[in-house]
Amino acid sequence: MGKIAKYLNQLTVGNVFDNPEILEQYSTDRSVLKIKPKFVAFPESTEDIRKLMRFFNQLANKDIKVALTARGSGMSEGGESLTNGLIISTEKLNQMLEIDTHERLVRVQAGITLKELNTALSVSGLTIPIDGRDGETIGGLISNYPNDESAGKYGGIYNFVERVEVVLANGECLQTNRLRKYAVAKKAAEKSFEGTVYRKITKLIHDNDKLLTEISEKNRALAGYTTILKTTKRETLDLMPLFFGAQGTLGIISEVILRAVPLKNRPVRIVATFKEMPQTLKYLEKIGEMKPRKLNLYDLKIIMKAKEAGKNLDGVIRKLEDGWTVLASFDEKGNGYLKKIMSLREEFPRNAKFIFESDENRLLLNEFENSLANYLNYVKNGERVPILTDFYLPAWNLNNFLQDLEILKKKLDLELELFGSYSSSIYSLRPKFDLEEAEINKKIMTFLRAGAFIIERQGGELTGGTPEGRLKAVVSNIKMSEPEKNLYLEIKKIFDQNGILNPDVKLGANSKFTLTHLRTVNQPKIMI
Repeated sequence: MGKIAKYLNQLTVGNVFDNPEILEQYSTDRSVLKIKPKFVAFPESTEDIRKLMRFFNQLANKDIKVALTARGSGMSEGGESLTNGLIISTEKLNQMLEIDTHERLVRVQAGITLKELNTALSVSGLTIPIDGRDGETIGGLISNYPNDESAGKYGGIYNFVERVEVVLANGECLQTNRLRKYAVAKKAAEKSFEGTVYRKITKLIHDNDKLLTEISEKNRALAGYTTILKTTKRETLDLMPLFFGAQGTLGIISEVILRAVPLKNRPVRIVATFKEMPQTLKYLEKIGEMKPRKLNLYDLKIIMKAKEAGKNLDGVIRKLEDGWTVLASFDEKGNGYLKKIMSLREEFPRNAKFIFESDENRLLLNEFENSLANYLNYVKNGERVPILTDFYLPAWNLNNFLQDLEILKKKLDLELELFGSYSSSIYSLRPKFDLEEAEINKKIMTFLRAGAFIIERQGGELTGGTPEGRLKAVVSNIKMSEPEKNLYLEIKKIFDQNGILNPDVKLGANSKFTLTHLRTVNQPKIMI
C-alpha cells in the first residue's frame, strides 16, 4: 500500500485502496470506456467525504492535482463514473436516515438504491414513482438526471427531491434550500466558500439574464448546466437544480431529502404489435392521451432477436417478423382506459395484435419486458455498446427520423433497432460493435457523429435524456455556442476553483482523451 492510501486510511473511518485488483474492478462502468483509477475510497459518512475532499483540494492548492469522481452503482453509460484519480464510492452510504410519514418526507444517504428506498417506503404505503433501474443510487439519479420511462407522467426524479446535502470541493457542506432575497444576501455575505458560491452565482445570473432567456427559449439539452434556469423563481434562489445533471463536477451529493407519494396500484400492461409505422404512430398518439405510466416503443427486430435467443414470445408477435411493438402500462384506479383501448383497436387492421394483461398471460408479458435486456446482452462476437442512447426526438418527426436511419444503416452497414419511451420522447440505438476489431475507434466516432447529425436534423437533441458525460461531449461541446459554453465554464469555476471534480467530464471532456480510453475488449455489462 502506498503512502497516500495509508495516510487516507488513517484519516477516514472508511477504507481507501490502491491495490491493482480493486483498481481494475473500478476501471469500467457500463460505458465503452476503461480508465484505471489511482485510488478507490469507500467513505462511511459525510465526514469521510469531507476529509477526502479537503485533503485533495489542499494538494491542488500546491499544484498537485488528483481528479475526484463520485461513483454510485457504476451503471453510468457515458463514462462519468470513471477517473484516473480517486473514485469516491457511495456504496456504504446506503441508509434511510429518517422518515416523516405524515409529511411524506424521507431523508436518505446518496448511496441508497432506488429499489432499497422504495422497498423501505412501501411499508408505510409510500413510493418514489420513477422507473430507474433497481440498482441505481439516488445520488446517481440526481447527478445523471435521466428522463426515465415514467417521466412523461410523473416528471422524473427532479419532481421528488426537496433538498440535497453536497460536499463542496474544499470539504465544506452545502445544504440547499429555496431562499428569499434577504436570505440569499445574508448567505452571500458569509466569509466561507459557501458564501462565495452564493455571491458569485447570484452575480452570474444577474449579468447573464439575456443569455439565460435565449437558452430557455431554445434548449432541451442537458449538456453543460442548463438547470441553472431552474435556480431562480419569483425572486428566490435555490442552488439545488445545479446538481441535477452535473455528474459530480460541482460537488459530491452525500444526503437527499425526497417527497414520496402514496403507493400506486400495480401497473396493468397492454402490448400492441403493428406491421406499419403509420398505424403505430396513430396508436401511440391516441393512447398517449390516456396518460399511461409507461408508453414504450420497440422495433420488432429486438423482440425477434430475443426469440432467437430462446425467449418464448410467439404469443406476442404472432407471425410478424418486421414491424413495431408498443408497451403501455397504467397504474390508475379503475379500468376506464381498458374500455377505451378495446374500442380503439377496432380502428386498426386485423394484423394488429393486442394483448391485455391477465392472470393467465402475466408471465408471457414478463418475458416480453425482459426481451430488451436479452437483446442488449446476448451478443456474439461483439457488444451492444451505449454510444447513441437516451436522445430526445419529437413525436412529429419520428417517421422522418426512421427514414434517415435507414440511410444510415446502409451507409455504415449496421443493424440499428430503435427503442425508447414515446411519452417522454427519449430513444436509444444500441448497434453491435466488435471492440477488438481494427480501427474500431474510427467506426464508433463515425457512428456517434452521424447519429447526432440525423437527430439534430429531425429537431432532436443528443443530450435530451441524459447529460453528455465523456462520450456525447465529443459532439455536444463542439456544437455549443461560445457565450453558453463560457457561462457553464464560469459555473464550474465557481464551484471547483482548482478543477479537481471530474475534470474530464462534460465541458472538460475531449475527443483525444476519450478515444485513448475506449475499451479494446468486449465485456458486455448486464443490463437488467
